[in-house]
Amino acid sequence: MAVRPGLWPALLGIVLAAWLRGSGAQQSATVANPVPGANPDLLPHFLVEPEDVYIVKNKPVLLVCKAVPATQIFFKCNGEWVRQVDHVIERSTDGSSGLPTMEVRINVSRQQVEKVFGLEEYWCQCVAWSSSGTTKSQKAYIRIAYLRKNFEQEPLAKEVSLEQGIVLPCRPPEGIPPAEVEWLRNEDLVDPSLDPNVYITREHSLVVRQARLADTANYTCVAKNIVARRRSASAAVIVYVDGSWSPWSKWSACGLDCTHWRSRECSDPAPRNGGEECRGADLDTRNCTSDLCLHTASGPEDVALYIGLVAVAVCLILLLLVLVLIYCRKKEGLDSDVADSSILTSGFQPVSIKPSKADNPHLLTIQPDLSTTTTTYQGSLCPRQDGPSPKFQLSNGHLLSPLGSGRHTLHHSSPTSEAEDFVSRLSTQNYFRSLPRGTSNMAYGTFNFLGGRLMIPNTGISLLIPPDAIPRGKIYEIYLTLHKPEDVRLPLAGCQTLLSPIVSCGPPGVLLTRPVILAMDHCGEPSPDSWSLRLKKQSCEGSWEDVLHLGEESPSHLYYCQLEAGACYVFTEQLGRFALVGEALSVAATKRLRLLLFAPVACTSLEYNIRVYCLHDTHDALKEVVQLEKQLGGQLIQEPRVLHFKDSYHNLRLSIHDVPSSLWKSKLLVSYQEIPFYHIWNGTQQYLHCTFTLERVNASTSDLACKVWVWQVEGDGQSFNINFNITKDTRFADLLALESEGGVPALVGPSAFKIPFLIRQKIITSLDPPCSRGADWRTLAQKLHLDSHLSFFASKPSPTAMILNLWEARHFPNGNLGQLAAAVAGLGQPDAGLFTVSEAEC
Repeated sequence: MAVRPGLWPALLGIVLAAWLRGSGAQQSATVANPVPGANPDLLPHFLVEPEDVYIVKNKPVLLVCKAVPATQIFFKCNGEWVRQVDHVIERSTDGSSGLPTMEVRINVSRQQVEKVFGLEEYWCQCVAWSSSGTTKSQKAYIRIAYLRKNFEQEPLAKEVSLEQGIVLPCRPPEGIPPAEVEWLRNEDLVDPSLDPNVYITREHSLVVRQARLADTANYTCVAKNIVARRRSASAAVIVYVDGSWSPWSKWSACGLDCTHWRSRECSDPAPRNGGEECRGADLDTRNCTSDLCLHTASGPEDVALYIGLVAVAVCLILLLLVLVLIYCRKKEGLDSDVADSSILTSGFQPVSIKPSKADNPHLLTIQPDLSTTTTTYQGSLCPRQDGPSPKFQLSNGHLLSPLGSGRHTLHHSSPTSEAEDFVSRLSTQNYFRSLPRGTSNMAYGTFNFLGGRLMIPNTGISLLIPPDAIPRGKIYEIYLTLHKPEDVRLPLAGCQTLLSPIVSCGPPGVLLTRPVILAMDHCGEPSPDSWSLRLKKQSCEGSWEDVLHLGEESPSHLYYCQLEAGACYVFTEQLGRFALVGEALSVAATKRLRLLLFAPVACTSLEYNIRVYCLHDTHDALKEVVQLEKQLGGQLIQEPRVLHFKDSYHNLRLSIHDVPSSLWKSKLLVSYQEIPFYHIWNGTQQYLHCTFTLERVNASTSDLACKVWVWQVEGDGQSFNINFNITKDTRFADLLALESEGGVPALVGPSAFKIPFLIRQKIITSLDPPCSRGADWRTLAQKLHLDSHLSFFASKPSPTAMILNLWEARHFPNGNLGQLAAAVAGLGQPDAGLFTVSEAEC
């Protein structure tokens, strides 16, 4: 039926109204809505319909729809028409029928989906019009793809007997789309099609029908979808064999004492991998019958035989005693040689120790120098062979030592500390009144327009409140708090990782007229090519927002950041809760991990535990572990090392080697222990460590010499040479001694600044006005290597004040005023005139 051109708008309005009346119904398939009396053959039908799709990270998705015949075609998402400008429409003519064809494309962003996230699923539908009516396509559901980091259930270590069944459960992390699961045995893929003895259940559990000795291994559950790949903690499975007796031997001939015997051995099979020894005696003796005894005793040749056997036995005993004496003497000489040998320490240079400056009470008493002589290894690490070369290579699979007969222990825990749990009481409603006093992870003070400084000792965290940041006539009680990661829920997406501590300063909402500077450590190796760094701030509603993308700062932003190696300085005019988060842009992105080895100060049993901690290389993480080890009665037994951990999804492995078997026995049954990659990379888990349990053969043993290796598969590695006396060696005991907590964490007024107030005002007055000769604040910023922030400084009422504030934050308490004076003097400003104050001015 033909439609006159004048009637088409009215007809289209009727069809659209009919569509709007029926749009509330949920449709999942193509639905036609013909005009009464129209030719149904001319209704639009879809050549291409939109399909379900997932948004990965922040990449928008494309929906495509194509219909014939079609005079109009549009998308509708969640009941609302998509704007016409967001459509890309192509018109053509069908080659076979000559009917008009239309194709439409739209992009859907993550932000659009998140607006309705949690209320209903986001869907889009295509609607096409022709002269005969309308047709609606199937609905396409757009979902945000993700994969949580933590497994809902991880496999646990097991010890099973030979031919017993093994079930290793695994419930992968929650994800959209649901994760696929595969299993690794010693990093090799488990393929049930190649091994009929194993299969994987629908619930993702790995089942071994009958355990074999070859099934002794480390098992890892791997979950993956289009977003990410996650690995569970490795579970060590030990298949042991209990010993069983062989058949009895035949009875021996009757002896002179009228007895005879028979024997058996625990070898059918012999115990393996920690299996139980055979129970019962291996020798059975009985009296001979009287006739046999008389007959045997009456033979003179038998008597001579037994006398000869006794003589041989006496000779063997004497020879054995001589050999024991010779062995003991040689062993004493060998021990003295080993004690003086350089073999135990060759191959890895020791880390030098640098004492802290006496005038710096805010640093650790002694800091290890991790940049000069620490030997760092790139690539895979393997056991060191003959020769003095300091490099060694380790394969990605098992290490050298075969499976032992002890028990395997893998520790990953978060012990509690004595610090008060004040974080949960912090809220934006109660502000400072809700914070408890006297905890070691907070500082607080009362400030006015003169400013001041808050510091949390031994953490690298401070808050500088410059002069005039607080309006005149106002008095604020301000606090600074360090949070434990497990107490604050910080959502991390994709490959994001926490690089700094989570720090709060408040109360939120107070009026500031100048930016304050929050200083905190970070453990990233900053590089614009390998990292995308963002400053996150928690809103009053509890959600986290990106308030600053480093490298894309704008002078008009409320936040600005000076990033340095190991520390960042955040300018902010709004107090709140902050954290520095990074997202790796390439596998070259690395985090610095500090490796610490602790052991008991006093060992009262045969067992001796060596704890290897893998921490963020920040002062706050170090402080927590040092305080924890004080409670556990531990001491540092080696100088700390730094390891660069890559975003490569490879785990961190730890192993112990060269344990003297005559003095010590290692209870590590497998070749190495592992800390999963995501436990380290997300940065929210504290106290990550592994424990190596050694057992002394004799209670009098006190000397221990061995090696501990820590490495990332296909990445960086470090080696520790341990050689000390466990009862009296305390050479490393004071290496990480923390400063006394009795210091003042709050400094108020002029005492908080290195630059005297009147001198500061003189410098500002002299350098703020522009100078044609270059003797102004711009040149000062260049001399202090801050010229990359010129636009930010220029946006403030006093650029010089911003430069001096940053200098104060970076150099307190050991800043050298002489160097600053020299920099000012180099601008043509008289050094003596700016850095002296007259008695009248005082």
